[in-house]
Amino acid sequence: MKYYVMPALLGLCLAAGCQQKENAKGVDTGNLDGAQAKESISTIGNPVLLYTLPDKYNTPDGMALGPDGTIYLSVPNLADNSSPGVLVKFAPDSVQFVTNLPPHPDTKHAAPMDLAFGPDGNLYYAENQYENDKNFKSRLMRIRMKGGTVLGVDPVVTGFGLANAVVWKGNTIYVTDSQWDMPADDKGSAVLSFTLNELNRGVVALKPKTADSHVLATFTTRVNETGVDNGADGLDYDSQGNLYTGSFGDGTLYKMTLRPDGKLASKEVVNVSQPISCVDGLIVDRNTNILYLCNSRENAIQSVDLATGQVTTLVQNGDTDGKDGRIDQPAEVLLKGNRLYITNFDKPEKKFVNTKADDVHTMSYIDLPK
Repeated sequence: MKYYVMPALLGLCLAAGCQQKENAKGVDTGNLDGAQAKESISTIGNPVLLYTLPDKYNTPDGMALGPDGTIYLSVPNLADNSSPGVLVKFAPDSVQFVTNLPPHPDTKHAAPMDLAFGPDGNLYYAENQYENDKNFKSRLMRIRMKGGTVLGVDPVVTGFGLANAVVWKGNTIYVTDSQWDMPADDKGSAVLSFTLNELNRGVVALKPKTADSHVLATFTTRVNETGVDNGADGLDYDSQGNLYTGSFGDGTLYKMTLRPDGKLASKEVVNVSQPISCVDGLIVDRNTNILYLCNSRENAIQSVDLATGQVTTLVQNGDTDGKDGRIDQPAEVLLKGNRLYITNFDKPEKKFVNTKADDVHTMSYIDLPK
């Protein structure tokens, strides 16, 4: 999902220029029409158009920074899965195809979400098969890479409900499952962890609807008027090594403190200065301990000062197709230097500001104060 690098690495030529989201392309899912949404939602900030993507890349999602500074992007194509899920990378004025991703043998679809490079130099991504089959078909996948060349793609963990976000911390990868239901909690979600050594020994098969040994922490979503029960979504850690995730369904932000052995020491709700209605992808600037998040429901990018809980809305706008760079249901953010890259997922739920998946597919960015 995220790798943060110092401003010295900001060398891209772009300056000139990751949910249960199950509605088909073009279907209106909100009770506000576009005009009402534009009137009721404040316009804040000035996001800039980064790319306009072709129809075959209709739902851009996760981003990861490669060892050489290349930014990779996952495209699950969940709004219109007639196009396969793929991996692409940023180029000066467009994205470039990297590789097709293998479809699940049962669902016949690939659905790559968040992704992150591991300490072994390979690229790992969460595969969200919940859109295609809710019977714990999601996986953690490894793209074997050498010098920017893809050598192969293999599953390393099976049995997730809705694998969503990934982040490496040392030799451990943490993964959110937004639908890790338990027998007594059908609104459950979780953060799970796996060591590199374990993944190298063979495919890990999770035990769904249990307190599997890989489960670090669990959460329960409070379902509101959206009807969405997805929980833990975005994931990252601060300068002290504390993990943070947020609920897509109810917007609760959580902090997890770890023991020296990597087990959970504590889990708590982050006290914030104002309510956050939805948390999709997020990233922490470990120089400042400022957390940046996608509020998909409100078409907004917000920041949270983890020391004080102060929430700031950096950009926000009403219902739009995003063709001018405006936010169109953001799903992921990636910070490189002082530039915050934003994927516009554009596949709404009921009661979202974004009312339909349209025919314009975009990515945006904002430059943060230095």
